Amino acid sequence: MKPDDWKARGVYHNIRGRNLFTVDEGDPGQETILLIHGFPTSSWDWLPIWSMLRRYYRLVAVDMLGFGFSDKPADHRYSIHEQADLIEGLVKLLELEEFHVLAHDYGDTVAQELLARQNSGEGVGQWRSVCFLNGGLFPETHRALLTQKLLLSPLGWLFNKLSSKRKFDSAFSRVFGPDTKPSAQELDDFWSLVTYNDGKHIFHNLITYMSDRKRHRDRWVDALRQFRVPISLINGSVDPVSGLHMVSRYRELGLPLAWLEELPTIGHYPQVEAPWAVSESYRKFLESFSARA
Repeated sequence: MKPDDWKARGVYHNIRGRNLFTVDEGDPGQETILLIHGFPTSSWDWLPIWSMLRRYYRLVAVDMLGFGFSDKPADHRYSIHEQADLIEGLVKLLELEEFHVLAHDYGDTVAQELLARQNSGEGVGQWRSVCFLNGGLFPETHRALLTQKLLLSPLGWLFNKLSSKRKFDSAFSRVFGPDTKPSAQELDDFWSLVTYNDGKHIFHNLITYMSDRKRHRDRWVDALRQFRVPISLINGSVDPVSGLHMVSRYRELGLPLAWLEELPTIGHYPQVEAPWAVSESYRKFLESFSARA
């Protein structure tokens, strides 16, 4: 499936004056999974596991503000809190009462903020569980790529202006496992979504989530500690950004964990690199939780 085919399956919802692209497939009577993607990509990341999960669940995936097919305002101060507000707006609009959350990368951080709201009783809808794929749950273990550091610097706007598809392909491929690198066609597709609606020009604005993570570190780690729903990790171990070392930190902090699946040869995008393993592990987690309930 090409990105344009994915776009044809979705609709736009206006949330707080912003048009957010959303794919919502399944039956109202099915349990629902809300999928929150990572940086710098989009809901299209979930396509490799979509059909396997869709057989059993209603799936709702959104392109967050600044990503994929959604609005990409320039000179905007993007924040994790705003993304969380917009997702809660979508949950209200779709009248999602109970649902599971599956998040990745940047989406992990958004999910941590949303989980903090759930824990305090201020969240929208009722979560049944949350599963985190590779992401910077702890800023002290997040090993940012050089390109990310440059984008976050005062000269980020200039680095962004000088960046190219060739540089994107190189940096993006680096976070994948050695035997699961994206193909040339996949890189083209990812790039088309990143640059859709002149999206490349806001990279240095979106990257500020790395500062958000440090500023709100205690709140977002406490969200994991004070959980009210089962928490799962499915992690690609050879991810240079948030691989095995992130899982080690999770254990070191003694945080609660209902399910852990470590994929020893997989990198930062487990749902793309090992879709069958991820979907099977995630379904087993959900089934074990349902059995306990």
